[in-house]
Amino acid sequence: MTLRVILLIALCFHTMIYLTRPLITLYASELGAGTMDIGLLTAAYAILPLAFAIRAGKVADLVGDRLPIVLGSLGATIGVALPYLFPSMAALYASQALVGISHVFITVSLQNVLGNAATKETRDQVFGIFSMFVAMGSFVGPVIGGYLAEHFSYGVAFMTAGFVGLLPLSLSFLIPVIVARKAPAAEAEPAESASSLQLLKIPVLRKALASSALVLYSKDIFIAYFPLFAAGAGVSESSIGWIIAVQGLAMVFVRMLLGRMTGKFGRDRVLLSSIFVAGLSFILVPFAGHVYLFGVLSAMMGLGLGCGQPLSMTTTYNASPKTRTGEVLGLRLASNRLSQLLAPMFFGLVGNSVGLLSVFYVSGAFLIGGAFLTRAKPGEEPEATGA
Repeated sequence: MTLRVILLIALCFHTMIYLTRPLITLYASELGAGTMDIGLLTAAYAILPLAFAIRAGKVADLVGDRLPIVLGSLGATIGVALPYLFPSMAALYASQALVGISHVFITVSLQNVLGNAATKETRDQVFGIFSMFVAMGSFVGPVIGGYLAEHFSYGVAFMTAGFVGLLPLSLSFLIPVIVARKAPAAEAEPAESASSLQLLKIPVLRKALASSALVLYSKDIFIAYFPLFAAGAGVSESSIGWIIAVQGLAMVFVRMLLGRMTGKFGRDRVLLSSIFVAGLSFILVPFAGHVYLFGVLSAMMGLGLGCGQPLSMTTTYNASPKTRTGEVLGLRLASNRLSQLLAPMFFGLVGNSVGLLSVFYVSGAFLIGGAFLTRAKPGEEPEATGA
């Protein structure tokens, strides 16, 4: 029952988020925003989460997961409705900041519920299913948003997202309240008395966080800058929505096969290959001059990026001290948001000074280089923390 509720919340929540995220930059451009403004707007999504992600995990460990999920759903619903109520750049900035902090609370807590309910043997499968429903939301959302923006208006798309947000908000009250158990003093681990940042001394955890950050910032850069590039090439809003949605569909497909792939080829090889494919797809985007080629590259990117998140979730949870799983998942979100804060600002500067196409070249090169730098060494796979 709990798993079904979590999956439905994840599907509805990410449908709401991805219904609006590809439209943020197009709407901002219509309001007169430039390339640097787009970078700052995208970074606004990560500013508050960077400060509160670890604290969100500690809150989940302290009071249970239901309250953070309720508050996260409520905050995100209000956030996506703001640009409809107040059509301005200020409302877009406020919307992204509120949605960003809400996303942290709901994501950490949903992952914590799943991790606590699963065993080491089933976590890859459980997180894979969870990520598949997230990807389904990232497929459905852009299609709905693209058609609403093209045939009605950006405001109508944001209003619709607000109504969709009522579904995860209602379902969140069904989540059980489970507070992380305290370990007996005799079993307390040295790492559990350390600060959150000292957990980065665990090599496998550090590399899992880095690979997760690589994948997530790349998705954000594509969602932020591809609509601008495609619109400049004469692609309609609905077609842009479908191209981004294809990426989500590819993620659903690859996550269905993820368990078999890691069993046959090994987690590190799958992760390295997937990020390499995503990086190559980024580099090829400027050479594609047709909507169908954009779709193919978006699908390749989805196949590549679709493996990184569930694999890093499992590795992060398994490397966590047993009474600090929420805190460590929060640390993972903080590292993700740091990349989401710095990358858009950096690529905004790159795009503003060198041109929009350079964003895709540089981002692809970063992905490929980062894949090799973050791969795990033999014997670094962590033991289970306990279910």
